[in-house]
Amino acid sequence: MALFKLSRHHRYISDERYYAWFELAYTTVDVSAALLFVVGSVMFFSEAWQTAGTWCFLVGSVCFALKPTLRIIRELRYVEKDDYEDLAKRYENGS
Repeated sequence: MALFKLSRHHRYISDERYYAWFELAYTTVDVSAALLFVVGSVMFFSEAWQTAGTWCFLVGSVCFALKPTLRIIRELRYVEKDDYEDLAKRYENGS
């Protein structure tokens, strides 16, 4: 099983590398957000740790906001390269 599913027909090897880095960043942000929410939830069991837990929730929420931001940045890069065909295919496939 491949680590990343490359759903585009890239013209250059650098595009594959760029796509892989964005997928890695996306996954890292996703895991970070989930871990921060779990840690924040555990911290709420103790009154002494509730403030720290609130900060975990806030930072985790920021991480969740970064996810669509990363996707937009990646898609804008393809628009800059006039790669509209691949963007249209992604829209049709719902991904």
